[in-house]
Amino acid sequence: MVDTHAHLGVCEPADGELVADARRTGVSRILTVGLDEASNREAIGAAEEHEGVFASVGRHPNSASGFDEAAAGDIEELADHELVRAIGETGLDYFRDSAPRDAQREAFVAQIAIARRTRLPLVIHLRDQPGTSDALDDTFATLAEQAEGVTVILHCCSVPPDRIGEAIERGWYCSFAGNVTYPKSDDLRETARLVPDDLLLAETDSPFLAPQSLRGKPNQPANVVEVGELLASERGVSYGELERTVEANAARIFRW
Repeated sequence: MVDTHAHLGVCEPADGELVADARRTGVSRILTVGLDEASNREAIGAAEEHEGVFASVGRHPNSASGFDEAAAGDIEELADHELVRAIGETGLDYFRDSAPRDAQREAFVAQIAIARRTRLPLVIHLRDQPGTSDALDDTFATLAEQAEGVTVILHCCSVPPDRIGEAIERGWYCSFAGNVTYPKSDDLRETARLVPDDLLLAETDSPFLAPQSLRGKPNQPANVVEVGELLASERGVSYGELERTVEANAARIFRW
């Protein structure tokens, strides 16, 4: 199995311990994702130090305030590193008020352009206020307008079943995290059943969103196995088949 989205630098155990624990459970590759200038460099450092770890660099929407040409240039410069395999996470978060929506949109559009120029996949963060779809609507509209030809990954996919067809039609990858295992996540599990094999990914979003058996505790890449087991059960396939599907998709996207 592979973990296509983690934040090693935010986790409490040392990177080496996290990677070792992941390997013991059969997790062979980890994409550690930057959130800002400092964590982008930490992600690259982890990739340099640990075999099987790769980096994504970007500016999270919650940190979008102050994003400017210099910030965009810094991301694009870091993207030249041989172990950087994606741009982001970027996108829109209307759940929190950490950054003005206009600033989020500006940073989002800029990072779409970086992904296009660097020919790297784009990792999307998307979160709405409960009962609303403003961030979903704005994200999908922006991607449809700006990201033609860019490989798009809907990180921690939370798209409702009645909207997932839009993502599938455009060939966007859908990555599921530990929240798909929660008892009340029936709609999310339905979405996971609808995604075609060739667009399916699994992740932990460590240290967040630990799967149900560890809910309330810090998450780590090793726990992507539990996500994979749930996805396999929901899709009516063996864990081995699910694992091969996710690994093949990730290898194609991230070239690892």
